[in-house]
Amino acid sequence: NSRALQQQLGFVTREPRWAVAHKYPAQEQLTTLERIEIQVGRTGKLTPVAKLAPVFVGGTTVSNATLHNVFECRRKGVRVGDTVVVRRAGDVIPEVVGKLPGTRTAYVPNFRIWPRTCPVCGSTAERERGGMDYRCTGGLFCPAQRKQALLHFASRRAMDVEGLGDKLVDQLVDSGLIRTLPELYTLGVAKLTALERMGEKSAINLVAGLEKSKQATLGRFLFALGIRQVGETTAKDLARHFGAIDRLMDATQEQLQAVPDVGPVVAHSIHTFFAQPHNREVVEQLRAAGITWAEHEPSAAADAAALPLAGKTLVLTGTLPTLGREDAKALIEAAGGKVAGSVSKKTFAVVAGEEAGSKLDKARELGITVLDEAGLQALLAAPPAG
Repeated sequence: NSRALQQQLGFVTREPRWAVAHKYPAQEQLTTLERIEIQVGRTGKLTPVAKLAPVFVGGTTVSNATLHNVFECRRKGVRVGDTVVVRRAGDVIPEVVGKLPGTRTAYVPNFRIWPRTCPVCGSTAERERGGMDYRCTGGLFCPAQRKQALLHFASRRAMDVEGLGDKLVDQLVDSGLIRTLPELYTLGVAKLTALERMGEKSAINLVAGLEKSKQATLGRFLFALGIRQVGETTAKDLARHFGAIDRLMDATQEQLQAVPDVGPVVAHSIHTFFAQPHNREVVEQLRAAGITWAEHEPSAAADAAALPLAGKTLVLTGTLPTLGREDAKALIEAAGGKVAGSVSKKTFAVVAGEEAGSKLDKARELGITVLDEAGLQALLAAPPAG
């Protein structure tokens, strides 16, 4: 319950890092573990994935489930051929809980990442000191990381490139057309229509989507770069604080920690990212490709105080009549406010629409102001207090 520790841990986009949501126990089912494969994530994390005999659990058919990391595999003692217990963690993510004792009929060796190389590109797999995860060190040399980086870069909350999905990214990388993020903007209709199952209309739409994505914001661009530890909210905070990409790239770790909710770990990750020449080169190549955003002077206390929701935290719940969740969030952030995923004593107001849930109940319990959409619009239009 230490406020100082809570402040140090900070928030992610949807919830505080220092809070845990408790749910009812998840439904569990038995099935057979047929094989274990390694999945390579955007940041190189190597995750063992259980390939299962399909089983219906928690309202859906599950055939893949996470095993988290090699140490969890060993702790749970699961091996290929075992009868295992499967559930959907938080009723969302399928995971293997453990094995059913006495069902193994033959000797099977423990699962391990050996040799310690990436299964996709062959680069060395390393484990950070004190960490639980092995990571591929190949970076964007690794096709798997390249694909995930492209999908993240083009995602709706990042550069929002319409028409770029998983299958097309697989084709672009596997064919050698795309090796780096900036090369995405060299694609033309002729190159795209040369791909299998890519028609002219789809190619024209993708090129138009790429062109449209060039009009960005600094926050979206930073999030799109995929810097470890930097989520959507932190990217916006960095953009608001520094105002320009060059100031951010040249910032010291101490200067980075002056940004709200940026602690030593996040600051180190950002500083390390921009200390690498090839990452700076990617930024410059993307700017040369035509990606632009508005820049401003570094934020000052006086400027921030001039915004109607400066320093205030709001929570959204339910469905608003005309504003989507992302639209309402953008308006609040543009007015200097922050949107949190949970209600606390520090919450300034809760904006509630139809079918509002437990957040509305919590707000009433704590005596926090509850607004409808009209109330939010009035708040956004009001002059700053004082």
